Amino acid sequence: MNEQVVDVLVIGSGGGGMTAALTADAHGLDTLVVEKAHYFGGSTALSGGGIWVPGAPAQRREGYAPDPDDVLTYLRAITDGLVSEERLRQYVDSAPRMMEFLEQASPWFEFVWKPGYADYYPELPGGSALGSTINVLAIDLRKLGDEEQNLLAPLALAPRGIWLGPKDLRLFYQVRQSWRGKAVLVKLLWRMFRARVFGDRMAAIGQSLAARLRLAMVERDIPLLLDTPMTELITDDSGAVIGAMVARDGRTQRIMARCGVILASGGFDHDLAWRKQHQPVLEHDWSFGNPLATGDGIRAGMRVGAAAELLDEAWWFPALCWPDGRLQFMLNERMMPSQFIVNGDGERFINEAAPYMDFAHAMIAGQNSGVTHIPCWLITDQRSFHRYVVAGHLPIPKIPGAPVPTGRRMPQAWLDSGVVKTASTFEELAGEIGIPPERLRSTANRFNELARSGHDDDFNRGDSAYDNYYGDPTLPNPNLHPLGGPPYYAFRIILGDLGTSGGLCTDEHARVLRADGSVIGGLYAVGNAAAPVMGRSYAGAGATIGPAMTFGYVAAQHLCTREQSAESQTPQQPSRRKP
Repeated sequence: MNEQVVDVLVIGSGGGGMTAALTADAHGLDTLVVEKAHYFGGSTALSGGGIWVPGAPAQRREGYAPDPDDVLTYLRAITDGLVSEERLRQYVDSAPRMMEFLEQASPWFEFVWKPGYADYYPELPGGSALGSTINVLAIDLRKLGDEEQNLLAPLALAPRGIWLGPKDLRLFYQVRQSWRGKAVLVKLLWRMFRARVFGDRMAAIGQSLAARLRLAMVERDIPLLLDTPMTELITDDSGAVIGAMVARDGRTQRIMARCGVILASGGFDHDLAWRKQHQPVLEHDWSFGNPLATGDGIRAGMRVGAAAELLDEAWWFPALCWPDGRLQFMLNERMMPSQFIVNGDGERFINEAAPYMDFAHAMIAGQNSGVTHIPCWLITDQRSFHRYVVAGHLPIPKIPGAPVPTGRRMPQAWLDSGVVKTASTFEELAGEIGIPPERLRSTANRFNELARSGHDDDFNRGDSAYDNYYGDPTLPNPNLHPLGGPPYYAFRIILGDLGTSGGLCTDEHARVLRADGSVIGGLYAVGNAAAPVMGRSYAGAGATIGPAMTFGYVAAQHLCTREQSAESQTPQQPSRRKP
C-alpha cells in the first residue's frame, strides 16, 4: 500500500479547505489538499461568494468599524443559546484577522465591501443596516491557465459574457425603476460583446472567490489532488487522528498527517436517504449544494467517536423547480411589492420578504402542522410581471434569441410546465392550484387593503431594512403595492437549500469533540462538515462562507501553534517546516 507523509492533510477544496491550506502553508507546514471531485471549489464555487465578516479590512478602509461587542450581542441573539460563547467570540475576533491574513498572503485577494446589504436582522441589538458582506472582484478565468478546466462550474451556466457582480444585482432588478438599472443592462450587453470579440471569460461571486483561492495556492505551490476521495480516518491507540485513507487512481493510499487532519468536506446535501432520516419533511433532492457533497467527512468523524448536532438543519432557501430539475432561487421576487404567498389553505403565513432561513422554517413548521406549505404559491399580477424581474424574466420588449426570457407575455413554456398557473380571477386561480377559492379571494382583498394603507399590519413586511433591499425604491413602502387587474399568476415554491448545515461538534479552535466534550486529538472540522456557528439562523449574506473560511484559518492556526509547542519540547527532532 502506498503511503505519503505530510504535516497537514486538508480534506476538501472549498473556501474553508483552501483557506486552511494557505494558513498552514504560511506557517511553513507541508500541506496537502485532497478533493473527492474532479473539480475544486466545492459549494463555495456555486455560491454568491459573499463573506460575512464584521470589521473586515475592506470595511475599515471605507471608514466603518463595527464594535466587536455589538457583533457578539447580535450573534448571541440570533443563535439563541445554541452556540457556545467561546465559539461566537472566536468568530467575531478571528474573521477580520482571517481576511487580513489573506490580503497579506497574496495579491490575488481583492476584497471589497458592499455597504447597504443589511444584516438579515438589522433591527436587533448589534445588527447593522449597512451590513458586513465582503466580496471579491470579478476575475478573468483565463488567469487560472490549465486550472480553469478544474474549477467547479455553476449548476446553471449563463451565456458567455453574462455575469453580475454583487453591486450590479440590486440595480439589475430595478431595470424598469431607474436609469442605473438600465445602465446595468447595457453593461451586460457590452460584456457579451467583449466575450465574443476578445474572448473574455469573466467570472464573479463564488466562481471568482474559488478561483482566487486556488491561484493563491498555486502561487505557494500547495498541492491539490483531485479525484481523491477520503474513505476513512486513521487513529492511533489513544484515539487521536493521525491520517486518512484515500482512493486514488484505483488504489488505496495511506496519507499520514504529523500535525493533524482538517475536514472541510462539506455537508450531506445529496444523500437523500440520510437527509430523510433527520429531515423527514423532504421528499426530493432539491439542494443547490455541491453535487458530490454526501457527508463523507461527517460520517468518517462519527466513526472515530465524534458527536454531531443540528443534522436536521440546512441552509434552507425557497426556490422554483422546473420540470428538467433545474432549481432557481426565489429571492427578489419575495420582496416585490405586488405579490403575496399562500399555503394550501390560501392564507399568508409569514412576511414574504423575510430572510430565506426564516421563510423556509415557516414552510417546514406549517407542513408539520398538517397544512400544505411545501409547495406554497406566490401570487402576483400582470402589472408586476411587466414591471419587475420575475424568475429571471426581464420586463423589457421581446428580444429574439435573448439568453433570458423577455417580452410582455408570460413564457408559454412556463405555463406548460405547471410551475406557473394563470387565471383571470382569484377564484379561478385558486382552482388551478388546489386551494379554497373564497380563502384566496379573502387573502387578496386583505393584502390589497394593507398595501393601500402602506403598512402590513399582519406580518410587518417592509419594516426591516433587509426587506427593502430588493424592493421598489419608487414606492413609499418598497415592499407593498396592491395587486391590480388580471391575468393573475401563481408560482409554485418548493423547499430548496444551499446545503446541509449540521455536522460534527467542534470547539472554538475547530477541534472535533466527542459526546462527552473531550477533544479528538489531531482532528478539526470546518464549513458544512461542522455544526454551524450560526446555529439555526443566518446573520447576513455570506454567513456560510464567512465561518467556513474563518474556522479554516482558526483550525490551521491552532494546529500550527500546537506543532510549535511540540517542537519546542523536543528540540532534537529535525524541523519538518517548509523553507
